[in-house]
Amino acid sequence: MSGKNTPTRRNVVKGAATLGVISMAGCLGDDDDDAAPADDTADDTADDTADDGNGEQETYTVNIAGTSSGSATQAAAQALSRGANEHSDFVDVNVQTTDGWTANLYEFDSGEFSTIGVDNNSLSKAMANEGPFEDDPVDNLPMQGWLFTSLEIFWVAMEGSGIESTEDLREGGYAIYPIQPGFGTRLLTEEIIRAADMWDQNEINNSDTDDIPGAVEEGRVDALCVYGANGVDLAGWCQEVDVRSGGQLYVIEVDDDFRQTIEDTPGAILTEFEPYGWQQEVTQVTDTVVSWALGGQWAFGPDVPAAATHELTRVASEHWETLQESDPTTLDHSGVDSMTQAVLEELEVHPGVADYWEENGAWDDSWTRGEAD
Repeated sequence: MSGKNTPTRRNVVKGAATLGVISMAGCLGDDDDDAAPADDTADDTADDTADDGNGEQETYTVNIAGTSSGSATQAAAQALSRGANEHSDFVDVNVQTTDGWTANLYEFDSGEFSTIGVDNNSLSKAMANEGPFEDDPVDNLPMQGWLFTSLEIFWVAMEGSGIESTEDLREGGYAIYPIQPGFGTRLLTEEIIRAADMWDQNEINNSDTDDIPGAVEEGRVDALCVYGANGVDLAGWCQEVDVRSGGQLYVIEVDDDFRQTIEDTPGAILTEFEPYGWQQEVTQVTDTVVSWALGGQWAFGPDVPAAATHELTRVASEHWETLQESDPTTLDHSGVDSMTQAVLEELEVHPGVADYWEENGAWDDSWTRGEAD
């Protein structure tokens, strides 16, 4: 899927700004019926005239690089698509599936997408040429947008596995699923598991999130890392794992060494909470989840006009309730300050996003405003 600008036309209200079309990518599920189709053959150009002589103006279709079907990013992007469809006169959002947050940075670098869903851990490692970017660095990084989710990652085990604690996993001999390769959640999870000395002694399942529910149903996995979003609900693929597990899943204890590893890992936030989102009872061993949380944000290239990102930021803030009707885990960004919680000071903020924050008293002068083409 190309991330190039794709001019489209439709009637808009009088006074709306004139824009072209841009591509955006994120971490979600199936494409929303309201999303505008992308045109892979279109030029990276946009008509800056007010209209074409027929009373019609150019609009922008933002093609978002999400992640896999059923992911939290896909759900968030579909919600943004709905919000733009209902509350914007000149910006549309089209959602595409990709291989994950980390993979999205390579998609951006290759020019496949101008807008991506990405996590701060992957961004930080790409900036420092660390992790997967040490041997395969990216030359171009996007500018930052706003926080759209906080994913809380944690362990569950299968009945009959004998696993009660992360200490059991350290002893080894189990089949474990540390999330799909290419996901930002996998990058952080693998880093923590390796640092906790639990990787080499276990069998690693590298299935896609579409395939892991079947592996669980067939009893081919002993323990999994799963995640929920914003304390509200499980990611779509985790819900499918829940359904197809036959009621055999439960949360395990986290020992002090693993807890300390979470606290010592940059990009991870230690959180504790009661289980949420499950259709089965998962508190046979413990009634408290200990997780490593990871923030995800939308990020934009310089070819995305400031007017487009300003409009999408406005929609996400002023119409978060519409977004929440599509994705119940949507954050309440009515206060605007909450949108800024993922900002990395070392990386520029897209100018349209920065403008909206500044207009609403949420801009910090320690951040750097980027430039759009």
